[in-house]
This record gives sequence, C-alpha cells and structure tokens, in this order.
Amino acid sequence: MKTINTRRTIRKYSDKEVSDELLDRLLTEAARTQTMGNLQLYSVVVTRSMEGKERLAPAHFNQPMVTGAPVVLTICADYNRTSTWCRNRKAEPGYDNFLSFVNAATDALLYTQTFCNLAEEEGLGLCYLGTTVYMPQMIIDALNLPKLVMPVATITLGWPDEQPVLTDRLPTASFVHYETYHDYTPEDINLHYAAKEALEENRRFCEINNKETLAQIFTDIRYTKKDNEAMSEGMMEALKKQGFL
Repeated sequence: MKTINTRRTIRKYSDKEVSDELLDRLLTEAARTQTMGNLQLYSVVVTRSMEGKERLAPAHFNQPMVTGAPVVLTICADYNRTSTWCRNRKAEPGYDNFLSFVNAATDALLYTQTFCNLAEEEGLGLCYLGTTVYMPQMIIDALNLPKLVMPVATITLGWPDEQPVLTDRLPTASFVHYETYHDYTPEDINLHYAAKEALEENRRFCEINNKETLAQIFTDIRYTKKDNEAMSEGMMEALKKQGFL
C-alpha cells in the first residue's frame, strides 16, 4: 500500500536520532519539486537545539511536539536571496509586493509537501503546524528573518512513537469539479458530510461542547471569526514589516 494512503499526523517521537545525513538528503531531494521560474523562492530554517525550540514554542501555542521533536523545520517564503542575487548582478529587483509573496509562499508550500512525502517514505513521522501563520512575527523574531522572508509552514520531525488512527477525509466527489465549478446544494452537503458527521468521535465533540452540529465546533470554538480577524491583522502587519506590502 502506498504510504500516502496510511499517513498519520505524528505528535510523539522516539529518542532515536534523525541523522544529519538523512535530513540533508531529504532537504536536497525535496528541491526537485516544482518552483516558480526555477527560482526556488524558499528557505528552510532547521532547529535542533532545545533553546531554539523553546524560542519557537510560544508561536505555536506551546504545543508539546515543538519541543519534543528531534527536529523542527520552518519553511519560509524567501525573496531576499533572489533580490540580493539580482542586485549583485546589475539587476534591479521588484519583489517587494504581495504578488511576489504569493509566488514565494506557493514555492515554499510545494517544497514543504514534497519534503513531507519523502520523509514519510523513509518512515519518519511529522506534524504540519498550521499555527505558523497565526503569529508570524514571533517566528520572525525568533529566527532573525530579514525583509522579504516570511514563515509559511512548520514541520516537527522525528521517528514515530505512536500510531494514531487514520483521520477521515471527504469523498472525492465533494471537491472535484469537471469543466466548471458547480456550487453545492443542501442535498450535496448532506451527502458529502454524512460520513464525517456520523463518526463517533465527532458526535462526541458536539456532546461535550454542547453544540448541535459539527460545523459549530469549527465556527464557534476552533476557528472563530474574532480569532481569524485578529490573526489576519497580525499577518498583514508582519507582511508589511517584511516588505511584501
């Protein structure tokens, strides 16, 4: 069976070392992924020291896997390197704008996913931290990121010390559209979300949080409008400070 079909998010890691040789090989191989204009608009900050992990942890709400993993990788959208190259080659860069951030962020996320696939093929476990974009300024400060460098993804990496159950996924028909986008009717939503809503753990989430529907768990508790707006402001401010706006 393909590894992608059995992949799990790993938050607990063994004490087994992730060797420099293995990590360097994976970082190198991942660079064969797709890239905008063949410019590789990303940089990766590797954190192994406990001191470094402890500096990063508050930006990720002190989730224990940040300090518990042997390796933490912060993948950044990076137009600083390309801009410096241009200026050193008698070319004037014009990448201090939002479009350039989108291009570099796309590059960085493509690299991130390719690295994840390669790492899991080797038997490594990892957790993708969506918290990277919640409080980016804390990460910028912790890693001394210069202008035109913006953190977009974080991975905790190590050898698994757990085997959690596979998480559910929506059916393919829920997200594949042929020729044009077809908007969803209430009947479509009922069909596509029936299995997810019927899972015992999801029904339990609703019970313990006194919510009528699973959707309310996301809108009222996990990803609230208030939090989204506050963190959006923080991200926009960080983009300004890093020179992308």
